[in-house]
Amino acid sequence: MIMKRTLFAFFITCCLLTACNSTKKTTASVPNVSQLEGTWELNYITGPRIAFGGLYPYKKPSIRFDVANNRVNGNTSCNNFNGKLNVAGNKISFTDPLAMTKMMCLDGNGENVFLETLNKVDSWSVLNGNLLILKMDDVTMMRFVKK
Repeated sequence: MIMKRTLFAFFITCCLLTACNSTKKTTASVPNVSQLEGTWELNYITGPRIAFGGLYPYKKPSIRFDVANNRVNGNTSCNNFNGKLNVAGNKISFTDPLAMTKMMCLDGNGENVFLETLNKVDSWSVLNGNLLILKMDDVTMMRFVKK
């Protein structure tokens, strides 16, 4: 009888510790959307075999989040864009159409790489002052620094 009580008490203790631990992880991993607010400048993008300076020789892309009005805008290194901000917790999406200017871009393929990468991302976080735009499985696709 004492053995059954001891096992039951141990089981309950394990369940409580597991529940407390999983709650702690969930709340710690969800960033506050207000951290997005402001203008961010790109300093890393994954994918192309071209050096970052070769992709953006004249101007680095930037993105500005207006959380209060649920809007996003920025510059692709050539053209300006704006649209609706689709963010919920740490999930973010740029798959809705963005309004863009139509200037002729002389800096190569940088604009296309930027826009294609934006369409692939699904989450974000801020770490050490850098905005990380991520793809599923926490792969950093883009990194921005606050301007």
